[in-house]
Amino acid sequence: MEDNPAMAFDEGDEPVSVDELLASARSAIERLAPAEAQAAIRSGAILIDIRPAEQRRRDGSPPGAHVIARNALEWRLDPQSEHCDPALARRDRQLIVICDEGYQSSLVAATLRRFGLNAADVIGGVQSWRRQGLQLSRVADD
Repeated sequence: MEDNPAMAFDEGDEPVSVDELLASARSAIERLAPAEAQAAIRSGAILIDIRPAEQRRRDGSPPGAHVIARNALEWRLDPQSEHCDPALARRDRQLIVICDEGYQSSLVAATLRRFGLNAADVIGGVQSWRRQGLQLSRVADD
Protein backbone atom coordinates (compact mmCIF):
# COMPACT_ATOMS: atom_id res chain seq x y z
CA MET A 1 0.00 0.00 0.00
CA GLU A 2 1.24 3.45 -0.90
CA ASP A 3 2.02 5.85 1.98
CA ASN A 4 -0.46 8.59 1.11
CA PRO A 5 -1.59 10.95 3.91
CA ALA A 6 -4.54 12.04 1.76
CA MET A 7 -5.94 8.52 2.21
CA ALA A 8 -6.74 9.02 5.90
CA PHE A 9 -10.36 8.01 5.26
CA ASP A 10 -11.87 4.67 4.36
CA GLU A 11 -11.50 3.45 0.81
CA GLY A 12 -14.48 4.71 -1.18
CA ASP A 13 -15.33 7.56 1.20
CA GLU A 14 -15.57 10.99 -0.29
CA PRO A 15 -13.65 13.76 1.48
CA VAL A 16 -15.84 16.06 3.60
CA SER A 17 -15.42 19.57 4.94
CA VAL A 18 -15.34 20.32 8.65
CA ASP A 19 -18.82 21.86 8.30
CA GLU A 20 -20.12 18.61 6.79
CA LEU A 21 -18.42 16.57 9.50
CA LEU A 22 -19.96 18.77 12.20
CA ALA A 23 -23.43 18.59 10.61
CA SER A 24 -23.18 14.81 10.42
CA ALA A 25 -22.09 14.57 14.07
CA ARG A 26 -24.90 16.85 15.22
CA SER A 27 -27.50 14.83 13.31
CA ALA A 28 -26.48 11.77 15.37
CA ILE A 29 -26.62 13.29 18.86
CA GLU A 30 -28.95 15.01 21.27
CA ARG A 31 -28.04 18.66 21.78
CA LEU A 32 -29.10 20.32 25.02
CA ALA A 33 -29.49 23.98 25.89
CA PRO A 34 -27.48 24.83 29.02
CA ALA A 35 -30.57 24.84 31.29
CA GLU A 36 -31.64 21.45 29.86
CA ALA A 37 -28.15 20.08 30.49
CA GLN A 38 -28.22 21.38 34.05
CA ALA A 39 -31.59 19.67 34.65
CA ALA A 40 -30.27 16.40 33.17
CA ILE A 41 -27.23 16.58 35.46
CA ARG A 42 -29.49 17.06 38.46
CA SER A 43 -31.32 13.89 37.32
CA GLY A 44 -28.12 11.83 37.17
CA ALA A 45 -26.39 12.66 33.88
CA ILE A 46 -22.60 12.98 33.98
CA LEU A 47 -21.04 16.21 32.68
CA ILE A 48 -17.67 15.91 30.93
CA ASP A 49 -15.67 19.16 30.50
CA ILE A 50 -13.15 18.76 27.67
CA ARG A 51 -11.76 22.30 27.72
CA PRO A 52 -8.06 22.94 28.35
CA ALA A 53 -6.93 24.24 31.75
CA GLU A 54 -6.48 27.77 30.39
CA GLN A 55 -10.17 28.04 29.43
CA ARG A 56 -11.33 26.46 32.71
CA ARG A 57 -9.22 28.97 34.68
CA ARG A 58 -10.55 31.86 32.58
CA ASP A 59 -14.26 31.04 32.78
CA GLY A 60 -14.64 28.48 35.56
CA SER A 61 -16.29 25.10 35.19
CA PRO A 62 -19.85 23.92 35.71
CA PRO A 63 -20.13 22.46 39.21
CA GLY A 64 -19.59 18.72 39.34
CA ALA A 65 -18.07 18.50 35.85
CA HIS A 66 -15.51 15.76 35.30
CA VAL A 67 -12.50 17.08 33.42
CA ILE A 68 -11.00 14.80 30.79
CA ALA A 69 -8.19 16.03 28.58
CA ARG A 70 -9.23 15.93 24.95
CA ASN A 71 -6.18 13.88 23.94
CA ALA A 72 -7.15 11.05 26.35
CA LEU A 73 -10.93 11.24 26.11
CA GLU A 74 -11.66 8.28 23.84
CA TRP A 75 -9.47 5.97 25.94
CA ARG A 76 -11.09 7.11 29.21
CA LEU A 77 -14.67 6.81 27.95
CA ASP A 78 -14.58 3.69 25.77
CA PRO A 79 -16.05 1.00 28.03
CA GLN A 80 -13.92 -1.59 26.17
CA SER A 81 -10.63 0.25 26.68
CA GLU A 82 -8.21 -1.03 29.29
CA HIS A 83 -7.63 2.66 30.16
CA CYS A 84 -11.28 3.56 30.69
CA ASP A 85 -12.58 5.30 33.77
CA PRO A 86 -15.34 2.88 34.86
CA ALA A 87 -17.07 5.59 36.89
CA LEU A 88 -17.57 7.62 33.69
CA ALA A 89 -17.55 5.10 30.81
CA ARG A 90 -21.07 3.97 31.62
CA ARG A 91 -23.89 2.93 29.35
CA ASP A 92 -26.50 3.31 32.09
CA ARG A 93 -26.21 7.11 32.44
CA GLN A 94 -26.28 9.94 29.98
CA LEU A 95 -22.95 11.65 29.33
CA ILE A 96 -23.11 15.33 28.45
CA VAL A 97 -20.01 16.85 26.85
CA ILE A 98 -19.21 20.53 27.18
CA CYS A 99 -16.49 22.55 25.48
CA ASP A 100 -15.97 26.28 25.08
CA GLU A 101 -18.49 27.04 22.31
CA GLY A 102 -20.17 23.75 21.41
CA TYR A 103 -18.18 22.59 18.40
CA GLN A 104 -15.65 20.07 19.75
CA SER A 105 -18.30 18.70 22.09
CA SER A 106 -20.53 17.76 19.15
CA LEU A 107 -17.74 15.78 17.50
CA VAL A 108 -16.86 14.10 20.80
CA ALA A 109 -20.47 13.21 21.62
CA ALA A 110 -20.88 11.61 18.17
CA THR A 111 -17.76 9.52 18.80
CA LEU A 112 -19.04 8.46 22.23
CA ARG A 113 -22.32 7.35 20.64
CA ARG A 114 -20.26 5.05 18.40
CA PHE A 115 -18.99 3.45 21.65
CA GLY A 116 -22.61 2.70 22.55
CA LEU A 117 -22.84 5.50 25.12
CA ASN A 118 -25.82 7.80 25.57
CA ALA A 119 -23.95 11.02 24.78
CA ALA A 120 -25.18 14.55 24.21
CA ASP A 121 -23.56 17.97 24.14
CA VAL A 122 -24.31 21.49 25.34
CA ILE A 123 -25.36 23.95 22.64
CA GLY A 124 -23.01 26.93 22.77
CA GLY A 125 -20.75 25.32 25.37
CA VAL A 126 -19.53 27.12 28.48
CA GLN A 127 -19.89 30.49 26.76
CA SER A 128 -23.65 29.92 26.42
CA TRP A 129 -23.80 28.47 29.96
CA ARG A 130 -22.14 31.66 31.25
CA ARG A 131 -24.37 34.01 29.19
CA GLN A 132 -27.45 32.30 30.64
CA GLY A 133 -26.20 33.09 34.15
CA LEU A 134 -25.76 29.45 35.21
CA GLN A 135 -23.26 28.72 37.95
CA LEU A 136 -19.59 28.25 37.16
CA SER A 137 -17.08 27.22 39.83
CA ARG A 138 -13.76 28.96 40.09
CA VAL A 139 -10.87 26.76 38.97
CA ALA A 140 -7.57 27.04 40.83
CA ASP A 141 -4.28 27.35 38.97
CA ASP A 142 -2.68 24.00 38.25
